[in-house]
Amino acid sequence: MVPFPEEPAAARGTSEAQPPGPAPAVGAAPLPGPGPSDGPEASVEKVEVELTGPAGAEPPQPPEGGWGWLVMFAAMWCNGSVFGIQNACGVLFVAMLKTFGSKDDDKMVFKTAWVSSLSMGMIFFCCPIASVFTDMFGCRKTAVVGAAVGFIGLMSSSFVSSIEPLYLTYGVLFACGCSFAYQPSLVILGHYFKKRLGLVNGIVTAGSSIFTILLPFLLRVLTDSVGLFHTLRGLCIFTFVLFLASFTYRPLVPNARDKESGTKGGNRFSLFSRRKFGPPQKVFNFAIFKGTAYAVWAVGIPLALFGYFVPYVHLMKHVNERFQDGKNKEVVLMCIGITSGVGRLLFGRIADYVPGVKKVYLQVLSFLFIGLMSMMIPLCRVFGALIAVCLIMGLFDGCFISIMAPIAFELVGPQDVSQAIGFLLGFMSIPMTVGPPIAVFSLPRVTS
Repeated sequence: MVPFPEEPAAARGTSEAQPPGPAPAVGAAPLPGPGPSDGPEASVEKVEVELTGPAGAEPPQPPEGGWGWLVMFAAMWCNGSVFGIQNACGVLFVAMLKTFGSKDDDKMVFKTAWVSSLSMGMIFFCCPIASVFTDMFGCRKTAVVGAAVGFIGLMSSSFVSSIEPLYLTYGVLFACGCSFAYQPSLVILGHYFKKRLGLVNGIVTAGSSIFTILLPFLLRVLTDSVGLFHTLRGLCIFTFVLFLASFTYRPLVPNARDKESGTKGGNRFSLFSRRKFGPPQKVFNFAIFKGTAYAVWAVGIPLALFGYFVPYVHLMKHVNERFQDGKNKEVVLMCIGITSGVGRLLFGRIADYVPGVKKVYLQVLSFLFIGLMSMMIPLCRVFGALIAVCLIMGLFDGCFISIMAPIAFELVGPQDVSQAIGFLLGFMSIPMTVGPPIAVFSLPRVTS
C-alpha cells in the first residue's frame, strides 16, 4: 500500500501539544480521533485511521507488483481449478453416462448434459450476488467462503447414487461456491495493478488454459482406473488449495463496510469497536446501466454466447462417434487449452496498448472466429482438420476471456467494476446453461 503523508498535529486529537506556528486554516476539518478520556479501543481505532489515511481520501494507487504477484498466482489457480474442471467436463460427461446410463439413450444424454451446463451456468448466474458480497465483505472473505462451499459440493457429488442429485451437489452447490471464489479473483487484481492489468489478466486467465490442457488426460486416466466417484474426490484437492489461496486476497480498496466506518483497507478491530455499521447504501448498483456503453456491452455479450459452451460439453462425445478408431482423443481439448492460453497472454498484452473502450473491437473479433469455428466442427471429417479448428477456436477464446475485466474497468471505473462484472456474468449464465441441452436435439446425429 502506498503510505499516506503524516497527519499534522492539529489533526491528531487534543492529546498532543500544538507546536508554535500559524493556526490551521479555518474550515480544515480535524481527523476524528479520541480525546484524553477515551479508552484503548479508541486509541487502536485512531492508529488504524492514521495508517490508512483520512476518511474520504482517494484509494491508493495500485503498487503494480509486490504482494500483488502472489495474489496474481492465487487468482491464476482459481481460474485454473474452476474453469479447468468445467472445460474438461466432456470427460466427466462420458464417465457419467457410463456410470448412470447409456450413451445411446437420448433421454439420458439430455439429462446428463444438464449437469455440466447447469454447473457452468450457475457459476455465472451467482456472480451478481457474489459481487454484492465482495463489495460488502471484501474479496478475501467472499473467496474463502466460496471455496469452502465448492469443496463441500464436490465432495458430496462423489456419494450420489443417481444422476438427479448431481443437479444439486455438482450443478448448484459446487458451482455456487466456485462463483463466490471466482468473482473476487477478477476484482482483486485491480487493487494491485493498473498499467499491467491487461497482461496480469492474461496470465491469470491462462490458468484455466493450463488446467484445460492437463485435466482431460488426468480425468480420463482416473475415471478409467478408479471410477467417477473417486475422481471427484481427487478433484477436491484442487478446491482445497483454492481455499488456502483465497487468503492471499489482502484488500487495498475499502469495501462497503469499511467506507461506512470511515477506514480503509479493513479495520481488523472493527468487530470490537463502538462504531455501529449502518445498512449498505446500495445492494445492487443498477445505476451502472445508465451508461449506454456498458448497457449495450452487458446485453450484447450474452446474446452471442448461446453456442459458446456447447463444444466443451459435447466435443468428446462427438469425437468418440466420428473418429471411433482414434487414440488420445482428448487432444482436441488440449489444443483448445494450449491456444487459449497463448491467446490470453497475447491479447491481454495487446489490450494494454489499445486505448479505452476500443478494446471491445478485439472482443467482437473473437466472437466472430469462435462462431465460425463452432460451425466448422461438425463438418470436419478428418481428425487433423478438427485439430486445426480447435486450435483457432482456442486462440480467440483466450482473447474473449482475457479482456473482459479490462473492458469493464474502462466502462465503469474501479469503484463499480465488481458489480459490473457480476451483472455481465449473471446475464451470461442463461445462454451458457440452456445451450448444451438444446444442442442435444438441434444437432444432427453423427454418421461415419
